[in-house]
Amino acid sequence: MLEANDTKGDHVAILLMILSILAVLILFGALVFYLRRIIGALRSIGGEPIGYSSRASYLGKIAFGVRAIEQQTGHLGPEVVRLNESLTKAAEGLRSIDGHLVRTIEAVVRQEGA
Repeated sequence: MLEANDTKGDHVAILLMILSILAVLILFGALVFYLRRIIGALRSIGGEPIGYSSRASYLGKIAFGVRAIEQQTGHLGPEVVRLNESLTKAAEGLRSIDGHLVRTIEAVVRQEGA
């Protein structure tokens, strides 16, 4: 009886091993399939060869445009920091004015009530 359970356990272990290997193969197959589709899509965006091995690459044009935007907006970082500091000071001034206006309105209301 003990030997029958051992062979049954061996069969289950072998079955699980085969199913695991099959799952890994399916995973890699799906990975290869979708990577090939992605590569195909990227190649179609890459443009057509023209001239002496130069390519009119749409991806290259996009990268060039992004770099140009980065160069044009690179100076904004320090300016934004200074702008935030100035706006913080202006907000403090406006809070002070608001406090003065509230006290003025309260004084006017007290005078009218008296």
